[in-house]
Formats: sequence, structure tokens, C-alpha cells
Amino acid sequence: MVRTRVGYAGGTSADPTYRQIGDHTETIQIDYDPIIISYEQLLEVFWETHNPHVRSWSKQYQSMILFHSEAQRQAAEAGAASVAEERGLAVATVIQPYDRFYLAEYYHQKYTLQRYLELSRLLRRIYPSEAAFIDATVTARLNGYLAGYGEIEDLVAELEGFGLTLEQQSEILKGVGAGQFCPTG
Repeated sequence: MVRTRVGYAGGTSADPTYRQIGDHTETIQIDYDPIIISYEQLLEVFWETHNPHVRSWSKQYQSMILFHSEAQRQAAEAGAASVAEERGLAVATVIQPYDRFYLAEYYHQKYTLQRYLELSRLLRRIYPSEAAFIDATVTARLNGYLAGYGEIEDLVAELEGFGLTLEQQSEILKGVGAGQFCPTG
């Protein structure tokens, strides 16, 4: 992933917030490099990591795919049909065209990473504005690693490409590897 951001989409009400979401759904916006991972591979992860058969009690939490092109629509619908056939259950995931994405409040961004207070403080020194912190590839990747997606060896291999100094890389690895950056309660 190049960047991930959480927010609200899929509805018609203006300027949704967590407290006044209107008819929107909580979503994640993913920027990715199609040379490294395809849209179809992202869909595979989507189908494997949640239960697409349960209809949500609220539109806020529904399973949804927002497509940007006809090819993405076809891939999403083919994936839904395949999952339904494989599991013998109807898919409740809503598939609809992307219209607009509203960025969620800062405290929702990089949620797992922000629970690691010392690591977050270090990264906020590197990325001092909220926008820079939210948009940084390193914060997106670290958020995933800290949530249990990936191994420390993978992080070591990736850190060089994040544009950090050797000292910053070392601080991050020291904390993540040694468990120094512990999440809060």
C-alpha cells in the first residue's frame, strides 16, 4: 500500500462526521501500486478478511466496495459471485460507483499506530502536520505491521524505501522489534 486513509463515502449527505455520518458508510481509501499488487488481489484480501454474507444493522457499518471504473465494477461483481458460489451463501456486500470520499477525523487515522504513543510521537516529529502523518506511506505500512499484518523482516526490508534517515529507521526498528513502543490500554 502506498497510502491508506479512513473516512466516509457512499452516501448523499454533505460533510459527514463520525457523530453525524448521515447515510454514509465508514470506509477505507487505499492508494496502491498496480505493478506490485493488482485490484483483483486487493479484492481477494477484502473477501478473505471479513464476512461478506452478514447484512449490517446500519449503513454506517455495511460491507461495501466503491468502484472507479467499469473494469473494477466487473472484478468486484465477479468476486462477489465467486464467493457466493464457493460458500453457498448470498453476499450482502454493496457494490456501487465511487462518488466522493470524506476524510474521517484525525483520531480515527492510523488507529493502531496511534495507540503506540512513543512511536507516534517519533513519527509526528518526522511528519509534523496531520495531513503529512495521514498521507505518509510509512505510517500506513507501520499501522499494518503493528496490527499484525507482516513480519519484522519485511519491515526491515521496506524501511530503506521510506525516505527516512538511518537514525529514524533505527529508532523505528528498535522500538518495534524490542516491543519498546507498547500500545496504550
